[in-house]
Amino acid sequence: MRDFQAPGRSVVLAPNAMAATSHPLSTAAALEVLQSGGNAMDAAVAAVAVQCVVEPQMTGIGGDCFAIVAEPDGKLHGLNGSGRAPMAATAQKLLDLGERAVEPTSPHAVTVPGAVRAWETLLARHGTRGLGDVMKRAIAYARDGYAVAPRVAHDWSKNVAKLSADAGAAAAYLVNGKAPATGDVMRHPALADTLQAIAENGSKAFYEGPVARDIVDTLQAKGGLMTLDDMAAMQVDDMVPVTKPYRGLTVAELPPNGQGFIALVMLGILERFDLASLDPNGTERFHLELEAGRIAYSLRDLFLADPAHMPVSVEECLSDAHLDKLASKIDRTRRIDNLPPSTLGPGSDTVYLTVIDQSGLAVSLINSVYKDFGSGICAPKSGVLLQNRGACFRLQPGHPNCIDGGKRPLHTIIPAMVLKDGLPHLSFGVMGGGYQPCGHAHVLTNIVDFGMDVQEAIDAPRMFFDETSYVLHAEGTVPEATVAGLRSLGHDVERVPGAIGGAQAIMIDRERKLLLGGSDPRKDGMAAGY
Repeated sequence: MRDFQAPGRSVVLAPNAMAATSHPLSTAAALEVLQSGGNAMDAAVAAVAVQCVVEPQMTGIGGDCFAIVAEPDGKLHGLNGSGRAPMAATAQKLLDLGERAVEPTSPHAVTVPGAVRAWETLLARHGTRGLGDVMKRAIAYARDGYAVAPRVAHDWSKNVAKLSADAGAAAAYLVNGKAPATGDVMRHPALADTLQAIAENGSKAFYEGPVARDIVDTLQAKGGLMTLDDMAAMQVDDMVPVTKPYRGLTVAELPPNGQGFIALVMLGILERFDLASLDPNGTERFHLELEAGRIAYSLRDLFLADPAHMPVSVEECLSDAHLDKLASKIDRTRRIDNLPPSTLGPGSDTVYLTVIDQSGLAVSLINSVYKDFGSGICAPKSGVLLQNRGACFRLQPGHPNCIDGGKRPLHTIIPAMVLKDGLPHLSFGVMGGGYQPCGHAHVLTNIVDFGMDVQEAIDAPRMFFDETSYVLHAEGTVPEATVAGLRSLGHDVERVPGAIGGAQAIMIDRERKLLLGGSDPRKDGMAAGY
């Protein structure tokens, strides 16, 4: 129950349709499409296209996209719009070039961007409109300007050095060598031209011709291995979502190369404990959640990769016998010692959005350039800021996630969907790089085990662990008694100055014929409906 004497947001209620995104202009674009007769997919692509302009530190057309679509009858569809490494990018080639790791600002960290082809495919399969119809707002903001939102400005200010290191990025995203402040108006004319070309000619305008040439020339000038053939070969993959029961609901995630099944591993472990009897902000709840996370993430880093290279199956990982074994590792009285550390660093940038329309079509969509402003490399003629998803690869021969030509890297971004009695019930996602599986488990257990509404579940205090050291990070809203209790169990706990992740969610209340939406106050966004 919300405390109306404290700062906060109410859950948003609407009878017809709803969108929840991390930026107000994105939510407004989605509602505009919905109210003009478009469906949830039309609105979702319109919204994410806007975010690729107004949240450049988080996402862009130089990034990747994943989606889960739930039809009104509960039929699920998954789409993997992540790109592959250039065909020449083998581990041996990079080692011969003197690389010892795929550094986040290296041209070798740039995989083929998959988002644009993913949007086009999603519209063709589930939408009623084309790219030209739904990209108008994005093009207008890029050409005519948009006011920089507070969270966007905060993130931008921390990346001046990164943007300054690349001529294209500095020209497009800095003003006289400085980051824009809140309320400053930014324009991206080169990006506007590229978006217009995509709107008029489809994804071929991005993957072939002048835009592709600009991207390839920019990377090759820095020693990168991307070719025009790599760009032209980009294809998205249909995926059957992986599902797992959780306390009477069916939770759906996408299979590898994303880490969605790790959220299901966490939920499978946590289902073996009586969470509802605990304080949702107390020591024992966070101890169980974070120990389950450490176990599940250890599994991720041993095995998760392009599915063609994984030595174990998702089904094996999610078997009851395996989950029983994992849950038995948790000691409620002390921290587990000697778990192997993760190889991924914390903190990456992503946008997640969800839209549900009047027919009940639900879209759960996530789009990312990975780290802040991706690789920091911007193709100057096209204005395309390029992701650095290839930084998730290893250069360790024989490891499932070792880089190789045409291979997709381990991917952090994961949309989610929950069914109840076989029908769409909750469309949600949690941003924040490696945090996302833990965030899915945290938000969903807030709703299912602790009875929170979707906004309360998103607002609630969060903790995560540094993925290279397992030091626990606590937001400022985590009670001091909880931090002290975790330390008494052997955890090293630090307060973090920044917020952990972000989230959006929409729940369907079939009995009252209502949609209930929430959007994370850790970002600039909002949920809205009609």
